[in-house]
Amino acid sequence: MASGCAKNGGCPSDYVAVAISVICFIVLLSRSVLPCLIHKVPRTNSSCFWIPVIQVIASFNLLFSIMMSVNLLRFREKHWWQYCYLWAVWIEGPLGFGLLMSCRITQAFQLYFIFVKKRLPPVKSYIFLPLVLLPWIFGAAIIHATKPLNHQCHMGPQWTFPVAGLHALYVLALIAFTRAIRHVEFRFDELRDLWKGILVSATSVIIWVTAFVLNEIHDEISWLQVASRFVLLVTGGILVVVFFSISSNQPLLSQISLKKREHFEFQRMGLALGIPDSGLLFRKEEFRPIDPNEPLDKLLLNKRFRKSLMEFADSCYAGETLHFYEEVYEHGKIPEDDTIRRIYMARHIMEKFIVSGAEMEVNLSHKTRQEILTTEDLTQSNLFKNALNEVLQLIKMNLLRDYWSSIFFIKFKEEESCDEAMQKEGWSFPSPRLSSVQGSDDPFYQEHMSKSSTSRCSSPG
Repeated sequence: MASGCAKNGGCPSDYVAVAISVICFIVLLSRSVLPCLIHKVPRTNSSCFWIPVIQVIASFNLLFSIMMSVNLLRFREKHWWQYCYLWAVWIEGPLGFGLLMSCRITQAFQLYFIFVKKRLPPVKSYIFLPLVLLPWIFGAAIIHATKPLNHQCHMGPQWTFPVAGLHALYVLALIAFTRAIRHVEFRFDELRDLWKGILVSATSVIIWVTAFVLNEIHDEISWLQVASRFVLLVTGGILVVVFFSISSNQPLLSQISLKKREHFEFQRMGLALGIPDSGLLFRKEEFRPIDPNEPLDKLLLNKRFRKSLMEFADSCYAGETLHFYEEVYEHGKIPEDDTIRRIYMARHIMEKFIVSGAEMEVNLSHKTRQEILTTEDLTQSNLFKNALNEVLQLIKMNLLRDYWSSIFFIKFKEEESCDEAMQKEGWSFPSPRLSSVQGSDDPFYQEHMSKSSTSRCSSPG
């Protein structure tokens, strides 16, 4: 039987393992939290937010439960909270590795329905995740009832292999979902992250089972006891860092690199998907005057007008309608045969504007909202047609009337007049080949240009 720190914990290698696991968890927190803080990503109530959060919590549970259940730390007295079944059975199992794998299986389940079935999953994530976790809960309850652990929180080989089988079952379930979506051409490394998660989780299970078996068979060898628990915790630390991924839930956020100091390039899904003319590019747009008597849908085709109206709406804290129009407009630019990009864009619009509690939830009728959320085909061209009609009606009734008398419209008209004047000036000055007097030699040219430059019109730049 091992003795000393090999039995009671507190060996130098134990504290090294604890330090490594703490560093791994800090790295995990930086990967999950810093992008949101630096780029001020708004928090949502959907699974896009809470599944990654649950992964972080499960990762902490896994590391801390391993630390407590294999006697890495030495305590002078035995406390009630050091109860073996609390850490080695419940927190390490259902609330640790089981919860971590259930989150990844839930992500794969969502990807399967969205990109293969081309519809939203029939079961909500907050229902599917507990269902996936049930075998772990039942297994923990059985172990707790039979109490096979000894005073060192070790279970015999007769229990080690069934528990290892439960670990392997979840890895196989993840492999099954991943194989079902392997043909999808993802644009944000979702498939790569799933295969990486399968590889690291399968490797961890093999290492853990080997360490547990060696612990049970050769518990009299001190160095083996110390080495096995060191490997257990370090492997767990590597697992939680490599296993974590947000590409399935927040594709845009997964593209943020903390190594780069410049502003995040893909603020819009349209830019990330490479949709032509995505974004608001106004200053270089060809001049086209607007007529306030035109229908709203035609007015909104003018990018400069759309930008001005959007700024006015944002100032009134009602900009979600214009942003929704902009995203749906970009969605319409994607060819109908490009199903993957259409699904990405449709899912993005739903999560940002349609689902209850969304970041910029638009005011829609219940019937229209349910038509979108229960659609059987996320790639259909008229998916947002009824919603867009309702939003345009809201803009026309509420925003547009106030916009015509706002400072934003006055500013827009000034810029429009400037562009019109600059176009006329461009045509009024002949080219050097047709004029015998060059601009630099004309005494009236300098005076004219100085007055023009100091007016409210300015050159684009």
